[in-house]
Amino acid sequence: MKRETNKQKTHTGVRIIGGSLKRSKLQVLERDGLRPTPARVRETLFNWLMPAISGAEIVDCFAGTGVLGLEALSRGASR
Repeated sequence: MKRETNKQKTHTGVRIIGGSLKRSKLQVLERDGLRPTPARVRETLFNWLMPAISGAEIVDCFAGTGVLGLEALSRGASR
């Protein structure tokens, strides 16, 4: 009988790319359909939003890995 490999237990890494937590690596479970937002996309997004981030309350809707919310906290969001 052939064993099935459970991909859900594999860990991948995502890095915070800016702010006080810059270069911090987060462990993320690999799951079907879960794809962390690429670093280039996050960098562009936060370059646009930077004037509004400081002290803001951020909601990371549909957070799979939560990396967008953590990136916002790293860049000065209040919560």
